[in-house]
Amino acid sequence: MLPEKKTMKVIVVAGTPGAGKTSVLLNTIKFLKEQQVKIAVAKIDCLYTEDQVRFKKTGVPTMVGLSRDMCPDHYTIYNMGEMVSFAREHTSDMLIVETAGLCHRCAPYTTNGLGVCVIDATTGPNTPLKVGPFLSTANVVAITKGDMISQAEREIFRERVMEMNAGCRVIETNGLTGKGTAELAGCFSDAPVFNYSEDRLRHNAPFSICTLCVGEMHIEKKYHRGVLRHINGVQEYKGE
Repeated sequence: MLPEKKTMKVIVVAGTPGAGKTSVLLNTIKFLKEQQVKIAVAKIDCLYTEDQVRFKKTGVPTMVGLSRDMCPDHYTIYNMGEMVSFAREHTSDMLIVETAGLCHRCAPYTTNGLGVCVIDATTGPNTPLKVGPFLSTANVVAITKGDMISQAEREIFRERVMEMNAGCRVIETNGLTGKGTAELAGCFSDAPVFNYSEDRLRHNAPFSICTLCVGEMHIEKKYHRGVLRHINGVQEYKGE
């Protein structure tokens, strides 16, 4: 059972590694704290992180989860209850969850939370077409490092984002200068009230699980079972 609490909002932030998620969030947290918003942070990574040190310097309670052999987005979803409890114990108004976002087939956003995708404009104009549901199901897409490319490239990148998610709000941000901080903080503040017991994922997790997922080391096909996809695109289920 989760502890009883006052009304709280949950913000889930995903994005490609190196996109600048943490830097953008640090600026946003500082802005929200100036508005007297009580914040808790959960930082999810795979094997190692020191980002909790940076978050704690802002004065917000921070917990860390390392997914190790589990997909970080699946790990985030599975442990959402513990993260919500942590925020409630600190009587927070808002829980911000930053996940590693490594799997382009996953989206850890929930129906009652705000989904924020942070994406790096320097990775090329086709990146929005490659990253799947953690962009296409986000409420807000924060584009970083736009100052490092031309105006024409920024416009093309933004257009590609809109191709993948026409209903999202696009914000150009900069983790160094703080550009976009006020607008992003406004989105956080306008997020819906979170209800853990009634919440659901916006997008189904990948359907495929196979013997490789659970530790098979052989590469020859005869050793593998589960939902499998061949190089020609044909999918099949192979049981015992």
